[in-house]
Amino acid sequence: MMPLHFMPPEQTQPGVATFSTGLASTGRRFKPFHGKGYTFWLALLLCLLAVVYWGVIASDRYVSEAHVIIQQMDMASDQPMGLSTLLGMSGGTNRTDQLLLRDHLLSVDMLEKLDAELSLREHYSDHSRDPISRMWFVDISREWFHRYYLSRVSVEFDEYAGVLIIRAEAFSPEKARAITTMLMEEGGRYMNMVARRLAKEQVSFLETQVGQISERVRQARQAVLAYQNERNLVSPQGTAENVFGIISHLEGQLSTLKTQRDALLGYLNPQSPSVIELDLQIASIKKQMTQQQARLTSSERQTLNRAIEEFTRLQMNAEFAQDMYKTALAALEKGRVDSVRTVKMVSVIQSPTQPQYPMEPRRIYNTTVFIVATLMLAGIVSLLSTIIREHRD
Repeated sequence: MMPLHFMPPEQTQPGVATFSTGLASTGRRFKPFHGKGYTFWLALLLCLLAVVYWGVIASDRYVSEAHVIIQQMDMASDQPMGLSTLLGMSGGTNRTDQLLLRDHLLSVDMLEKLDAELSLREHYSDHSRDPISRMWFVDISREWFHRYYLSRVSVEFDEYAGVLIIRAEAFSPEKARAITTMLMEEGGRYMNMVARRLAKEQVSFLETQVGQISERVRQARQAVLAYQNERNLVSPQGTAENVFGIISHLEGQLSTLKTQRDALLGYLNPQSPSVIELDLQIASIKKQMTQQQARLTSSERQTLNRAIEEFTRLQMNAEFAQDMYKTALAALEKGRVDSVRTVKMVSVIQSPTQPQYPMEPRRIYNTTVFIVATLMLAGIVSLLSTIIREHRD
C-alpha cells in the first residue's frame, strides 16, 4: 500500500489575518465619521457661534421712537365766509396725508438730507461696530445704502389710532434721537410745502381766470357802447316805449278828431271849411302814426325791434360776463383764504425719545430662537438621513 501523505497546510501569517479580520469587523460596527454625528456637531457649532455673536460681538443699537399725526386747519364748507368762520377753524386728520408723509420719510431724498445733516454713512459704517450689523463700506452705492437705511428706520401707520410711528436705530442714543427728530421736522416742512404749493397753483389759476374773464367783460361792454354809438340810441327798449307812447297819444287824438268830424257832418256838408280842416288834421295824424310804426317794425334793418333784439343780446352777453366775473372773484377770494388756512401741522403725540438702554439686538431672544431652530433643523436632517440609509440597506 502506498503510504498516506498529508499535504502541509499553507503558510499563513496569523497576525496579519487577525488584524485584517478585526479591522473589517470593526469597520462594520463603528463609523466615526457618520453623517448623523456631523449634523449635530455642526448644529452645536452654529449654536456656539450664535451665543458668541449675540452675547459678545454684536454691537448695541439704540432705538428712538416718536408718534405724530398730521392735522390740517380746516373749516366747514357750508359756513358763510366771515371773521367768525376764519376764527372758528377746526383741525382734522387725513389718512392720505399720513401715508404720503410715510412714503416721503422712507424715500431716497430724505435719506440724502439725513446723510448731509447727520453723516449717516460714517455712523453706520463705523469699523468699531460688528461687521454684520454695520455697513461694510462708507462709499457704498445709493441703492444699497437706501436698503440699509430701510432696515434701520421704520415708519408705520397705525390704522386704528391714525398715528404715524417713527422708529430709528443707531449705534448711539444721541444719533438715534437726532434721526427721529429730523425725520419729524422735515416731514412737517415737506407737508406744508406740498400744501402751499398746491394752494399757490390754485390761486395762480384763479387769478388767470379772473384776468381772462375781466377782459371778456370789457369786450362785452365795449360791444354795447359801440352799438349804442352806431345807432345813436342809449336804450332801444326805452326808445321803443317812447314810440309806443307817441302812437298811443296819436291814436287818441285821431279818435277825438274823427268824433268831431262826425258831429260836424250832422249839420254841415263835407266841403265846409271846418270839415276840411278836420280832414287835414286826421290825415296828418295818420301820417305821423305810419312814420312812428315804421320806426318799430319794417322790412329794413334800421328798425327798433331789430335794434332791441341786437341790443338785448349784447346786453345779455355783457351781464353774463359780469356774473362770471363776480363768480371768479368770489372763487379767487375763497382760494386765497384756503391758501392761508391749508396749513398742515405735524402734531407730536410722543416726542422723540432719548434711549437709555440698547433695545437692539434682542440678545437672549435671538440666541434662544436660533438655538431652537437650529436644533430642530438638525433633528429633521438627521431623521431624513436615517430614513434614507435604512431604505438603502
